[in-house]
Amino acid sequence: MQKIAILYDASQAVLSTFELDEVLSRILVIARDFFHLQHAAVLLLDKEKEDLYVRRQIGGAPELDHARFPLGKGIVGIAAQKKRPICVPDVSKDNRYIQVIPGTRAELAIPLIVNGEVAGVLDCQSENPGHFDSETTDLLALFSTQASMALQNAELYTLERQRAAQLRAINSIAQEMNAVLDLKELLSRIGPLIRQAFLVSHVSILVKHEDEVMLMASSGDLTSIFEEGSLIPGERAPCAQAFVTGKTTIENDVKTLPEYVALCHETASRISIPLVSFSQVLGMLVLDSNKLRRFSDDEVQPLESVAGICATAIQNAHYVDRVKQLAYLDGLTGIFNRRYFELRMAEELERARRFNTSMSVIMIDIDHFKRLNDEYGHLLGDEVLRQVSSIFNQQVRKVDVVCRYGGEEFAILLSQTDPHYSLAIAEKLRTTVNAWSFPGVPRSVTISAGAATYPAHGTTRDELVKAADSALYAAKQAGRNCVRLADGIARGVAQSAGK
Repeated sequence: MQKIAILYDASQAVLSTFELDEVLSRILVIARDFFHLQHAAVLLLDKEKEDLYVRRQIGGAPELDHARFPLGKGIVGIAAQKKRPICVPDVSKDNRYIQVIPGTRAELAIPLIVNGEVAGVLDCQSENPGHFDSETTDLLALFSTQASMALQNAELYTLERQRAAQLRAINSIAQEMNAVLDLKELLSRIGPLIRQAFLVSHVSILVKHEDEVMLMASSGDLTSIFEEGSLIPGERAPCAQAFVTGKTTIENDVKTLPEYVALCHETASRISIPLVSFSQVLGMLVLDSNKLRRFSDDEVQPLESVAGICATAIQNAHYVDRVKQLAYLDGLTGIFNRRYFELRMAEELERARRFNTSMSVIMIDIDHFKRLNDEYGHLLGDEVLRQVSSIFNQQVRKVDVVCRYGGEEFAILLSQTDPHYSLAIAEKLRTTVNAWSFPGVPRSVTISAGAATYPAHGTTRDELVKAADSALYAAKQAGRNCVRLADGIARGVAQSAGK
């Protein structure tokens, strides 16, 4: 009769709620009242540290609040390791006993098994030697199955809540993708959503950039090794294996990996999910944790759903960039057009004002281009325009911008340059073109150029372009095949006048 009453009360406690601590508290009260215990506790297994800690106790034993028991040590540790109850009638006569609570004379530790694995231990202690006879031990062992059921139910409930949170996060990420067009802003918003839904320490998004990998977004509590926007050589990039295989990679103990490349200093485990679009790996979604063995196969599918959304966003951004690039490119020469010049001119001026630096504009015109077209035909004239454009691109820095301003006229933006440097660049371009052998053109092709610098020659777009244009006009008036600075300094070889 007692057995039925205990099991009924324990079953009611387990079914009353899915909140683990509340269920365990009710079960411990039942154990104390039915079995006249001075103290009872449920300890859970910490898989990472391979020891047991008190999750819930009854009997007022503050000594247990911070106590931890390694597997195989003490009565509870041995019970967990051996997966069977351990009963000690008199702890003073058993050298396995580790004293934590003063006054304890008898102890019974019963492992709590969930899905065939030890999840914790039900620990019962009494001030009376021999308190746990065989009948009491059997009843408590039977009773412990209810505690195990409570653990299992709470685990399933927590998992379902986590899955629901992940589905909400996936939905939110999909909505963000439709609402936010800027890729960098979108990825920066996605990181915190993933962290909250998947309970990880850090989220990083890597994107392929030619032969390198760029850290596009980084969000979390760990110390990132790279700054956002950093380019990492492809062969030394983190998650290189996942990039090569295109498959999700779980690394649950990064210290054991021979060729591990970290994204964060404190990482203990990591999962890398490829961002794949049309069978092409565009980048990597990387989740870092400061806990060992944090990731499981159960998380792969929802994370791959998130990665799919990210990959679509990156692919869309590439399409948008391509469309923008086509809109800003000159169809004949392949260099930037006047529309792009106006856009970048505004950006460079704003940067120069903000950081109190200089920038320059060079306006260039091919000398006697109309005569060249009349003598050799427009097809050859078009080829000259293409080759001159190529020369300009090869002779300036990557940060500089070469544009076809219109017809045979070009404009070049030079970042952080003073007047004398801009004049030197213009002269370098002039001498290179002058020495170039253009197929089909039996005579030399020359250019004239005018340069102006912010803030020396103007502080607005119109002032600078007008100053550079005036300098170009002065170069032509001086006989062409020369360059001139807006303040009157000139270089080059004057040739015959006339258009």
